[in-house]
Amino acid sequence: MNFLFSIVIPVCNEKDSLRELTKKVQTRLSSFKKPYEIIFIDDGSTDTSLDVLNDLKRHFENISVYSFRKNVGKTYALMLGFSKAKGEYIVTLDADLQDDPQSIKELFSKIKRGNYDLVTGWRKDRKDSFKKKILSSFSNKIISTLFDLKIHDLNSGIKIYKSSVAKDLKLYGGMHRFIPLIASEMGYKVGETEVLHLERRYGESKYKMTKFISDIPDLISVYFLTRYTRRPLHFFGKFGSLVFLIGFIFFIYLGFSWLGGNPIGTRPLFLFALILILTGIQIVFTGVIADLIINKGFRDDDIFPLKYD
Repeated sequence: MNFLFSIVIPVCNEKDSLRELTKKVQTRLSSFKKPYEIIFIDDGSTDTSLDVLNDLKRHFENISVYSFRKNVGKTYALMLGFSKAKGEYIVTLDADLQDDPQSIKELFSKIKRGNYDLVTGWRKDRKDSFKKKILSSFSNKIISTLFDLKIHDLNSGIKIYKSSVAKDLKLYGGMHRFIPLIASEMGYKVGETEVLHLERRYGESKYKMTKFISDIPDLISVYFLTRYTRRPLHFFGKFGSLVFLIGFIFFIYLGFSWLGGNPIGTRPLFLFALILILTGIQIVFTGVIADLIINKGFRDDDIFPLKYD
C-alpha cells in the first residue's frame, strides 16, 4: 500500500500516554483521507510500554511496532523508523503528548507550499521548565551563529520530512538533536513553522543537564563532519600552518638574539620553537594523507544527495 504519511514515534517508558496519543494521531490524519501508517520504536522501555504497543498493533493494522532489547537512544530509534517507513512523507513525534498531532496539518502545508525537504516545528510557546527553555535557547543561538542557520528550535521532536531526505540521513550518537542542521549542510532546503506545545501530563522529562553537556562533543562532531569530512586538508592545513608559524616567529626572535651575540642553543625556547615547527609540518602532512585516502575512494553518488525533478 502507498502511504501518504509514515508517523515515526520513539517510545521509552511512556505507557500512560500511548493510547491517547494513538487516538489523537488517528483523528488528525483521518481528515486527510489518505492511507497512513504509524511506526512505534520501543527504545528498551522498562515499564509496560511494549505491552501497550503490541495491544495497539493487534487492534490497528496500520500500526507497526519495533523494539530494541535495551535502550540505545533516540537517534538510533529514529534511524530504524526511517528505514522501515513506506510513506511519501515521514513525520516524527515524541510520545509524551507535548507534541500536538494537530500540528501535522501546519507542517504538511509548509513543506508543500514552500517546496521544503524538511520542516521542523518551532515550539515558540514552550511548556517546559525555565531551566530547560534557557538551555535550549542558548544552544540554538550558538548553533545558529556557528552555521548561519535561521532555525529557532533545532531539537523539536515534531518534524516532517520528504521520505528520501529522512532515509538519506546517516546519524549516530546524539545527532538527532541536530537533524535540521545536518540536512541543511547536505544541501536540503530546511524550514520551520510554529507548532503547539502542550504541558506534560505523563511521566517526566528525559532531558537532563548531562544531556546538554553531552551535546557539546556531538556538536563538535557534526561541525567537523559537515565542514571537513571531504576536505580534511582544509582543517589540518590551517591548524598545522598556524603551529608552524608560531614556531617560525620564535625562531626569528631567537635569530635576532643570536645576531646580538647571545647563545641560543641551550635556551628552552629554541627546543620549543623546533618542536612547534616539526609538529606543524606533521599536522599538514597528516591532512595531505587524509585527503589522498578520502579522494582515493571518492564516489559522487555516495557522498552528495542528488536532486531529481
